[in-house]
Amino acid sequence: MSTAATVGSPVGSTAGTVLITGTTSGVGLNAVKALVDRGWNVVTANRDPVRAAEAAERLGIPSAPLTHLRIDLGDLDSVRAGVETLVASLPRPLDALVINAAVYKPRLKQPERSPQGYEISMATNHLGHFLLIQLLLPEFKRSLHPSKRVVILGTVTANSKELGGKIPIPAPADLGDLSGFKAGFQDPIAMANGKPFKPGKAYKDSKLCNMITTQELHRRLHDQSGIVFSSLYPGCVADTPLFRNTPRAFQTIFPWFQKNITGGYVSQALAGERVAQVVADPDFAVSGVHWSWGNRQKQGGKQFSQELSDKASNPETAQGVWDLSMKLVGLA
Repeated sequence: MSTAATVGSPVGSTAGTVLITGTTSGVGLNAVKALVDRGWNVVTANRDPVRAAEAAERLGIPSAPLTHLRIDLGDLDSVRAGVETLVASLPRPLDALVINAAVYKPRLKQPERSPQGYEISMATNHLGHFLLIQLLLPEFKRSLHPSKRVVILGTVTANSKELGGKIPIPAPADLGDLSGFKAGFQDPIAMANGKPFKPGKAYKDSKLCNMITTQELHRRLHDQSGIVFSSLYPGCVADTPLFRNTPRAFQTIFPWFQKNITGGYVSQALAGERVAQVVADPDFAVSGVHWSWGNRQKQGGKQFSQELSDKASNPETAQGVWDLSMKLVGLA
């Protein structure tokens, strides 16, 4: 694999190998295309590798730079097995990791549980990814890439410094005192704060954990490892399959509202391009940053470092999430 900048890549960028979760559709799939276009090799991680390969083919992505890996992020045993397979078979070091996959099931009346007994959105969006990151960190030591990166997809709804994070329905993201985590997060507990189940809030809380994880990775590991840890909100991808479990009326009205009223709409292709920029471009080689392009999209708008709420950046909360997550995934 050549480490020289490839034709079409931004000046100063260097191609490498990246693992991206959740690539059968939406932002993840478009990020695969944007990175392959930059000359990167991409490992896709999904529950169904065949579906991932078919999706890539439909988008016109060449198969040669792709490796398709089976990982069900809602099952910690599947995460462990997938990493073992990857480490044993990948002929080149891993240079970057993109945490993208997510489930959002706002219509659930009762919590759905992972094989380990955890509420499914927290299990998939946070705990499965948390374990994946921990297991892959040693692999980054093999990398000679000049800018190793771990990139986590955040959301405006989990950051109360932004308008979208202040919406009170069903409730803002809030982990409380982490009593649900402390009690083991098993039935009947389904929320991080130990309170009654709210499916929409469960999703927001899991994404808040993603953003907290980015900050804690930066604090604990950036100086010693040289890895750039960052998160991003690429804009409101209102027509992504993430919303497939919402009412049909919402799936029609929400994209129209974001395009015509808020101006926050971003296409899947542009969101994928922005993920690729955070992974590959020199301008994004800054650790501890949550990148944003703003809640109202402007033609040619530039990225900036978005301020995070205290809930997302408080070091004591972050240490608690880290320590308790280590226990829940079986690493402590």
